[in-house]
Amino acid sequence: MFVNDPIADMLTRVRNAALVRHAEVKVPYSRIKVEIARILKEEGYIVDYVVSDEKPFSNIVIQLKYVGTHRTRRSVISGLKRVSKPGRRIYTNSQEIPWVMSGMGIAILTTPQGVMTGQRARRSRVGGELLCYVW
Repeated sequence: MFVNDPIADMLTRVRNAALVRHAEVKVPYSRIKVEIARILKEEGYIVDYVVSDEKPFSNIVIQLKYVGTHRTRRSVISGLKRVSKPGRRIYTNSQEIPWVMSGMGIAILTTPQGVMTGQRARRSRVGGELLCYVW
């Protein structure tokens, strides 16, 4: 299956799995998706991620994180939004990196120094392509 925007596909799979309270979700492997999953883990939005070497294609298995008891269980991720798309790329400098939900969420950017959160990019004084918002 050919996907025009693999990052949006990953975010949609995570969003849909969280809405129906799945424990984990599989997404096709790519290096940028692994970096996004690494940031989500560092920021506490997911439990863990594992790159599985299944044949013929590798996958990333993301374990979603929930809070509450079984009946009142809800996902830590309450929203995901793709910002820069293949048809319209959005770039920002370090002074104009947006605050997501007044600092309660994160912006994920790809910069010359790698994929990082908006807060880290501000501290490093580096801008880049604004991939997505997570809150």
